[in-house]
Amino acid sequence: MSDWISTLPEITQTFLADRRLDEVECIVADLPGIARGKAVPAGKFEKQAYFHLPDSIFYQTITGDWGEAAGDEGFIERDMILRPDMTTAIAAPWTGDTTLQVIHDAFDRKGRPIPYSPRNVLKRVVELYNKQGWQPVVAPEMEFYLVARNLDPAKSIEPMMGRSGRPAAARQAYSMSAVDEFGPVIDDIYDFAEAMGLEIDGITQEGGAGQLEINLQHGDPVRLADEVFYFKRLIREAALRHNCFATFMAKPIADEPGSAMHIHHSVIDMEDGTNLFSGPQGGETDAFFHFIGGLQNHLPSAIAVLAPYVNSYRRYVRDHAAPINLAWGRDNRTTGIRVPLSGPQSRRVENRLAGMDCNPYLGIAASLACGYLGLMEEKRAGPSFKGDAYEGEEDIPRVMGDALDQFEEATKLHEILHPDFARVYSIVKRSEYEEFLQVISPWEREHLLLNV
Repeated sequence: MSDWISTLPEITQTFLADRRLDEVECIVADLPGIARGKAVPAGKFEKQAYFHLPDSIFYQTITGDWGEAAGDEGFIERDMILRPDMTTAIAAPWTGDTTLQVIHDAFDRKGRPIPYSPRNVLKRVVELYNKQGWQPVVAPEMEFYLVARNLDPAKSIEPMMGRSGRPAAARQAYSMSAVDEFGPVIDDIYDFAEAMGLEIDGITQEGGAGQLEINLQHGDPVRLADEVFYFKRLIREAALRHNCFATFMAKPIADEPGSAMHIHHSVIDMEDGTNLFSGPQGGETDAFFHFIGGLQNHLPSAIAVLAPYVNSYRRYVRDHAAPINLAWGRDNRTTGIRVPLSGPQSRRVENRLAGMDCNPYLGIAASLACGYLGLMEEKRAGPSFKGDAYEGEEDIPRVMGDALDQFEEATKLHEILHPDFARVYSIVKRSEYEEFLQVISPWEREHLLLNV
């Protein structure tokens, strides 16, 4: 065994024990969360300490175009230095040969973190917590759909064909029979996750036709964001093996619930290991109410990060399993901010606003940033909401343009995430939004062509 392989995570060494490593995928997440990078022979990877990619990968839109975000020097595509984080070295078990994936961190030529690299954004937020003696802890929940293969963008997305030969049915939340319909896909998800050392806390059927949820164990925000990044890829690969697609669109099917990435947060005192949200007698602390207050006060400015596409805003529909406001409540799934049932040590706050289409690094970073601002500003949350929050007023942006307007004015949030990140993100998202506005939809042709 090569010396560098003996330093890899134990699960990765186990995967390689009776295999000859052929290739290493050197990857970094771009703004949408797509894996960008290079695949190199294992022998070459062993000899390289870093590799280069142009900084323009972070200016690229979801359509493959570029935002004019290069700055004063212009679009010269300066090389970044990508260094591997070997703790992320993990199998890619769906490949034909033996392949590892390794997440890399992006630096400039002076060794400074690239501020608009999503993983660096999250690391920056975690470091701000650590400087206060706090360790943030998160637990993401991933919702997604398994759908029939769709090769024509003009055609509506349809549920996948289940094991019974019938399309997946809606309104079967928590049904084990519904989960069994996707058995072969789920089996591959479990097998891939096991080979990669990724722990699944549970899989359930959600309310949509072909909609599933995977829960992850709580832990370090960067590690959990890495896992969501990896999970998106492995779930897509598992689906393709069974002639269907896995989609993480926020709202892929009309009249069906959208897909969220609910984020559970707690904050641990690094000195004594206690939960900042619980006092010595187990009661709720000022920090608990300040964190919720930060979410209420600053999430409207962060929605453009948590809901990054025009489709994202189709999820925020009254009575459709997604929040429409920033009310908070105890054990209340109609509120945007929920406090689940728990004991004092596991007391946590759940942000239900983030869509599954968000970049996991940026979604978790933005959510933690809002809570951090609340802890620093010490502004308490308002009263908890009693009853059905869908009967309350809407108080979050409903379209991408409004969300970007609020994000661009949020200087406090920019300082937490990094002003240069905010600049680049806004330019790229404006470019995507303007491109979308040039598209004439079927609805417009149907209802406006001969009637206006």
